[in-house]
Amino acid sequence: MLPTGVAPAEIHVEGDRIVSVRPPGTPSTPSTRHPAPGVILFPGLIDPHVHVNEPGRTEWEGFVTASAAAAAGGITTIVDMPLNSVPATTTVHGLEMKREAARASNVNVEFWGGVVPGNASELDALADGGVRGFKCFLSPSGVEEFEHVDEGDLRLALPILARRGLPLLVHAELPAALRPVDPAADPQCYATWLASRPPRAEAEAIAVLAALCREFRAHIHIVHVASAEALAIVAAAKQEGLPLTAETCPHYLTFCAEEIPDRQTQFKCAPPIRERTHREALWRALGDGVLDFIATDHSPCPPAMKGDGDFIAAWGGIASLELSLAATWTEAAARGYPIERLAVWMSAAPARLAGLSDRGAIAPGMRADLVEWDPDASFAVDQRGLRQRHPRTPYHGRTLRGRVLRTYVGGRLVYGDAE
Repeated sequence: MLPTGVAPAEIHVEGDRIVSVRPPGTPSTPSTRHPAPGVILFPGLIDPHVHVNEPGRTEWEGFVTASAAAAAGGITTIVDMPLNSVPATTTVHGLEMKREAARASNVNVEFWGGVVPGNASELDALADGGVRGFKCFLSPSGVEEFEHVDEGDLRLALPILARRGLPLLVHAELPAALRPVDPAADPQCYATWLASRPPRAEAEAIAVLAALCREFRAHIHIVHVASAEALAIVAAAKQEGLPLTAETCPHYLTFCAEEIPDRQTQFKCAPPIRERTHREALWRALGDGVLDFIATDHSPCPPAMKGDGDFIAAWGGIASLELSLAATWTEAAARGYPIERLAVWMSAAPARLAGLSDRGAIAPGMRADLVEWDPDASFAVDQRGLRQRHPRTPYHGRTLRGRVLRTYVGGRLVYGDAE
């Protein structure tokens, strides 16, 4: 998979870099690999929305298990979110602790810093420390050490981020538009959770962010878009030329509210998985370029936190790091999207968001982060075999298309053969 499309080629790697991309027929060396017919060599996937909760909540997910899952899914770089670990990545001290913990990873790890009330004075130091950008929540995050921000907080942060040329990633649900849970509603019914997070909470939040983007000319990135109503606002901002981008997730592109059974809290996330019409609108937005790419929002937790069938009490988060490539390709292929779009949505475009100019494509000078996979091989998901810390996922039992065979990080095999 070259930047120009799928073509026969030989990739020459020295150390951790691609030295050349040559026509077929170059004499082989003893270390030459020849993938089987039908196997495609892809640029390693980049997932810029991963919650690795180490340190502090390693029992939820740690770097050893998260990176093993990533490698098995063809993901060679993760960008770690600043919350759910303790301390949060809202200070340089928190970043240093996170970076030390990430030494256990066998894939590349980059970091987002956090914007929370009162930490504007930390942002320059975090940028100097190497964070790729910053993340904030407009609605409560679910953990007390990472408070959500209001417009006043954003007005303090955005001039700093604009000056540093770094993006602000935003969980865009406006608190005033969220609905209190009806005490008479059944908490074990998915519709109860869905009703509490209406689409207008996303749309109204993104409208506020577009106005701030226009005022400060700072890059604002909307994470995990789930609603059709939000898409028109994103499209209008882009047409205006504002530096606003947006992502969605495999679970919003795969599942729909009509098919989620009661008590199955492994489907709970925020924003929620919405009805089928929203799912299809998200696919059209990807095809049209309104949405820029796909990221997992991998956010596991111990099984006990999933609430024993209670959608209101359950922790919101879906774990899919190992399955994102197959889940996305299964649905994309069914809708007629060519495999070249996948390389943009899951490698090149996420690399651009995180400022990772040395990865996301197979070309001379790039990192030798590569994945061999068979797009035609199907498999049934058995969550008991997943490498994430807690093997529970809404994809369990689903047949997916696209099997990862080998993953290389910097030219080093990290998943596949025992060699």
